Amino acid sequence: MNDARPRIHIETLGCKLNQAESERLVRDFIDSGYETADYDSADIIILNTCTVTHIADRKARHLVRMMKKANPGARVVVTGCYAERAANEIKGCGADLAVSNREKTQLPLSISPAGERQVSGDKTGTRADKRVRSFLKVQDGCRNYCSYCIVPLVRSDVFSVKADRIIAEALEREQEGYREIVLTGTEIGSYSDVSTGLPELIGLLLKRTVISRIHLSSLQPQHITDGLLRLWQSRRLVLHFHLALQRER
Repeated sequence: MNDARPRIHIETLGCKLNQAESERLVRDFIDSGYETADYDSADIIILNTCTVTHIADRKARHLVRMMKKANPGARVVVTGCYAERAANEIKGCGADLAVSNREKTQLPLSISPAGERQVSGDKTGTRADKRVRSFLKVQDGCRNYCSYCIVPLVRSDVFSVKADRIIAEALEREQEGYREIVLTGTEIGSYSDVSTGLPELIGLLLKRTVISRIHLSSLQPQHITDGLLRLWQSRRLVLHFHLALQRER
């Protein structure tokens, strides 16, 4: 029996939401008995893709070919928005499996290494990519169907993560020594968990955690309210807004 833990490598393209989902995947794979590795020595390679531009698509295809050439024995799994939009296209580049955004979170339970390594021993693994900053997904999906944006076609399932779960994950990061969390999603200004909107969620994080810095990813201008802005009296909130603007012709 081979008692070595299977090795996983996760590569991320695109937005902060993808980064948050990849970070969650790393944690879930480690909890399932995997250890992290470079792509040239991994048993499973997961590429979490973007499809906002043709350049992003091209980069994903290039990475699949490169990783497959460098590590032909690995199982290459492509997920994310490009896999959602063009699964057959990405398989044609050498990917073994294309997984939708909806199925992405189930990857630690649904795939196995090409070599079928036996998992044994403790499941501590190594937290790869340990950094000062951690990304927390709070919301997903959009149905605005702006003429310039493909996102609603590849992330049409709209939902918000339960506030209690977000608080629990923030406390977990705090205990691990992270000093900053970034709240991210497709459209985080539309966050809603029963009576908890984005301002209330931020208020809960300020009240129930002591993490040093709380950062928001992109907001739509219509979500900037007086109630939201008043929260920035706290020095723990990063003094930075990233707004998505479109110029009218």
